[in-house]
Amino acid sequence: MNQWIQDIDLRACGKRRSSLIGEVGLMAKVCWPYFDPEYENFSNRMNPPRVSVDNASCHDCTLIKIDSVNKPGILLEVVQILTDLDFVITKAYISSDGGWFMDVFHVTDQQGKKITDSKTIDLIEKALGPKSKSTEGVKNWPSKHVGVHSVGDYTAIELIGRDRPGLLSEISAVLANLHFNVFAAEVWTHNRRIACVLYVNDATNQVADDPKRLSLMEEQLNNILRGCDGEKVARTSFSMGSTHMDRRLHQMLFADRDYESYAVAREVDSPPSLRPRITIERCEEKGYSVVSVKCKDRAKLMFDIVCTLTDMQYVVFHATVSSDGPYALQEYFIRHMDGCTLDTQGEKERVIQCIEAAIRRRVSEGVSLELCAKDRVGLLSEVTRILRENGLSVCRAGVSTRGEQALNVFYVRDASGNPVDMKTMEALCKEIGKTMMVDVKRVPSNTKAPETRGWAKTSFFFGNLLERFLT
Repeated sequence: MNQWIQDIDLRACGKRRSSLIGEVGLMAKVCWPYFDPEYENFSNRMNPPRVSVDNASCHDCTLIKIDSVNKPGILLEVVQILTDLDFVITKAYISSDGGWFMDVFHVTDQQGKKITDSKTIDLIEKALGPKSKSTEGVKNWPSKHVGVHSVGDYTAIELIGRDRPGLLSEISAVLANLHFNVFAAEVWTHNRRIACVLYVNDATNQVADDPKRLSLMEEQLNNILRGCDGEKVARTSFSMGSTHMDRRLHQMLFADRDYESYAVAREVDSPPSLRPRITIERCEEKGYSVVSVKCKDRAKLMFDIVCTLTDMQYVVFHATVSSDGPYALQEYFIRHMDGCTLDTQGEKERVIQCIEAAIRRRVSEGVSLELCAKDRVGLLSEVTRILRENGLSVCRAGVSTRGEQALNVFYVRDASGNPVDMKTMEALCKEIGKTMMVDVKRVPSNTKAPETRGWAKTSFFFGNLLERFLT
């Protein structure tokens, strides 16, 4: 392990000495200068990514080592793949200063065991190695309230607006009345905002491409959002592409500026001991801004932070990530893409607010309701209607479909935002349990368990990694 790190450090030094962008005067230059595309492709062919899966160096985890030519967005791509594979990242060491990208990730499966399955290891090497295909890079997506585009046999719907009790029930009722079936969905609420990405098809499991039906759906959904926001005109926009679902939800809420009033809301919502501790300092020697984060550890924490930094146009040059009991310690050495550091207090405060909002968006303490039933049109509408009638508010939800089975996970609170009384949950289970399997779980505040297992296995933003590489 130590020898490997020494080797990559020496190689990194050599790359830096031969790089056209030296440390001297770097602050006056951009981080990502223009390169001819053909030269970049040639460089990738000459120096393909190297991936090593090491189960010998550590007794309690698997080491995934990545050695590659550096490019914009590469750290997010790698973390995204590891997250989609449901790996738990316990430690990480990142170095991408200069033309080379070198990472070491300490990972386990969801049970805390090493990654030993040969098919999974082969999948890791294919997803991260020379045969991998860049899926993202750095993209700027426009802000939108309702967006519709087709992906394969599904139509994607994006919604963002002001949250209120029963809103998800109204949205799903519109889709059910128009005979749209929700194949997969993810719903986040944060700071009185709601962001949804839903994938739908028609009752015959065919792509819903009738312009009249789609236009009617947009109109009705716009009416719902217009009622939520109090806007005179609801905006509608279209997107002819797709991105990773979780990243898209981050982008939508960030574009909606959900972080702006969060500094006030956090003082009321949670005691100081539960809030993330985020500081930003300056590394004078190398000209970096150092972002330090300490908060309760949970699944996908590193992805959420790296995603936010990337979408805010910051480049991570070095980073260290570790878990200390129930807490995570993460440190990122960053510059803006134009080469500047965070010099003003206003810039620092904005980054702190955005990272804290990104951490809190996925936090769901309290009670989760897991449902399994035969998939059909109107199932989501039926379940959300029952939740609304029982005075429950959905703070986050995940919907996925495997074969003929629909797997739904709802994180709920009462209408006032307080934890749900278990007697209420027992009565609810008796009502819903007549037609579907129900499981109620308390969600611990520092859980690392997968939050929507079903979605990770049916995600088609990454083309379903397992099917993509093994078939």
